Amino acid sequence: IKRVLPHLAQNENFIRMFLDEARLSAKLSHANIVSVFDISARDDTYFLIMEFVDGANLKKILDSLNRRSQRFKLPEAIYVCAEACRGLSYAHELHDENGRALGIVHRDISPPNIMLTKRGEVKVADFGLAKAGTQLSQTDPGVVKGKFSYLSPEAANGKEVDARADIFSLGIVLWEMLAGRRLFLGETDYATVKLVQVANIPRLSPLNNQVDVEFEEIMLKALAREPEKRFQSAQEFGDALTGYLFSRQLKVTNYDIATLVKTAISEDAMPQKNETSLIDRLIQEELDESVGLGGEAKKPRPTPVSGLSAVEHEGE
Repeated sequence: IKRVLPHLAQNENFIRMFLDEARLSAKLSHANIVSVFDISARDDTYFLIMEFVDGANLKKILDSLNRRSQRFKLPEAIYVCAEACRGLSYAHELHDENGRALGIVHRDISPPNIMLTKRGEVKVADFGLAKAGTQLSQTDPGVVKGKFSYLSPEAANGKEVDARADIFSLGIVLWEMLAGRRLFLGETDYATVKLVQVANIPRLSPLNNQVDVEFEEIMLKALAREPEKRFQSAQEFGDALTGYLFSRQLKVTNYDIATLVKTAISEDAMPQKNETSLIDRLIQEELDESVGLGGEAKKPRPTPVSGLSAVEHEGE
């Protein structure tokens, strides 16, 4: 459930933007897109009722691999991005009931917004920054939206964007999956935006011996600075990725992705070495407070006046 925070619920402009997102998201029904089931309002607060994705986002998977000094295998990285292309292609090409193109652009493609389920399904999430021709609140010219490190050069320059901006952003994600490091990351947000504007793309093959000349060409086309030199649609990008897999007879399925997801989730469930759990710490504190070195009971600590339990205080 995505809820508008109370202090924003009074902001008419924000509510218009939120409802734009809700109406747009409700139109998207595809296996590779997180579904929005309902829009609700109660006590002047608005809600989006969304599909629960049982798994993890791509950022968590990348973090899990980095902790083990590993990176994505080439076929699995290609598979994830090809599936994301399917969802993007559907959204980009969506028309209304009168046959008019909606002109949807996600504009926030990044690892946290690519979800992977425990069954190996790939879903694009959060069209919250998406722009459609039917939106009530139009984007101000020159306003940059999206995470700075995953902007397209045209977005970083405050220009109008189309579906090709999402292709560039997904290209960044794929590059990072295979390089094991960030592509555009400056010391400040401003420095990052300047890197994106220049769009100097290091070759992947020196960073990853799985990458050959043919795949390098696919990456460089997805990450071309000028939109006219990129893949012109998500379908075209996806076809190039799957075509590469077939030409190299590389087998990869959702079962391989499911294994990655389950490994990452199981790591989160395991206590790290030398890490004491919150509950263990609280129990130890109570024992330290109640029993002195000589075995005499100490006075109990006062109950927190705020009404929160000790666990809640610790969590805060």
